[in-house]
Amino acid sequence: MDSKKPLWTCPKCGHKFVTKNLWHSCSRHSLHEHFQGKDPKIRKLFNAYVRIVRGFGPVTVYAQKTRIVFQVRVRFAGAIVRKKWIEGGMWLKRRADHPRFHRIEVLLEKDYVHYFKITVESDLDPELTELLKEAYAIGCQAHRNKGIGSL
Repeated sequence: MDSKKPLWTCPKCGHKFVTKNLWHSCSRHSLHEHFQGKDPKIRKLFNAYVRIVRGFGPVTVYAQKTRIVFQVRVRFAGAIVRKKWIEGGMWLKRRADHPRFHRIEVLLEKDYVHYFKITVESDLDPELTELLKEAYAIGCQAHRNKGIGSL
């Protein structure tokens, strides 16, 4: 039985959040905006990234002004579309290692945002996919019910 409260929907932008009136940019943007002037290969690469994440279960993809975010209950991953690559990011409850990680930002004691660059679909390798699956579980708030290491 899932005892989690329903998500609150902002009446202005339609985005959903775990708590009412959570601060956000409250604007509407389209995915199309992020790919204007970019090589069509970048959109295909983004679509491959989304397919992997959707393979874990339902996910909402929100286009914001400067980034695209992936959310289940909370935002757990995302992308910034560059001219020739995509900078991805994922939230993990631990520091992880992967050759594609070029920066790890520490938010709190056990909250890390891992940034990676993808230029071709094969950059989304099985190890990175497993880490995205771990981030997806955080997006589901699974870590609130059990230790994240057991995922």
